[in-house]
Amino acid sequence: MRSRFVAGGLVVGVPLLLALLGPLCAGDPGPRAASFTLGGGHWLGTDFVGRDVWRQVLLGGRSVVLVSLSATALAYLAALPLGLIAALTHRSWLEELLMRPLDVLLAVPSLLMILLVAAVLTPGATGLALLVALVNIPDAARIVRAAAAEVASRPAVEALRMQGESWWRTAVGYVGRSVGRTLAADAGVRLTGVLYLVATAAFLGVGVEPDAADWAVMVDRNRTGLFVQPWAVVVPALLIVALTMGGNLLADAALGKKRRRT
Repeated sequence: MRSRFVAGGLVVGVPLLLALLGPLCAGDPGPRAASFTLGGGHWLGTDFVGRDVWRQVLLGGRSVVLVSLSATALAYLAALPLGLIAALTHRSWLEELLMRPLDVLLAVPSLLMILLVAAVLTPGATGLALLVALVNIPDAARIVRAAAAEVASRPAVEALRMQGESWWRTAVGYVGRSVGRTLAADAGVRLTGVLYLVATAAFLGVGVEPDAADWAVMVDRNRTGLFVQPWAVVVPALLIVALTMGGNLLADAALGKKRRRT
């Protein structure tokens, strides 16, 4: 378990450190050089407009990381109460009222919904985080409901109700803790999907400026010179992959540790 934690921490630590501390170490931009050059005083060469690739890497991770983590947290912040209420209520009409609108949202492809909203509005980083959270709420709520419904059918929950325990203590104190492993596994997978959506939206110009310092935008704008200056595409792409892989490794290690304790 310790080796998994170490491996996951090392893999995810690199993009996180670059994203959080990179802007503090970026320094001044300096004069622009020729486009798609290797070396010439630049560690990773220059990009499609002659900017230093290393400096763009230092500046480009914060938006991807913060938007992805915020969107994931917001999705669960809405999905947890919806799923728990739907699983623990004895009123079928309330369960239908909560879950059926989510089924309608679930039928619309996530990226298509983001593009449709972006065609009407012009979302910034905050708007993109809200959009990505919105399209993840239906699926997350269904998983919470399914996991909580199984726990809610146990005799222990009925005993808590007969003892007069509050809804909060029953739902959060017992049911919420019992579905923690399921939600932790789902969070690792969901973060990967959120990163995919955020990176794809940025790749398509949604939520960021076309020439912004952003890892996904770097991949898009520099792909025409991939065989001339590969670092401008490979480095940001590898950082996005490392962020998703490291997050899943840490989630697997946490679940494995809890399973061994049990």
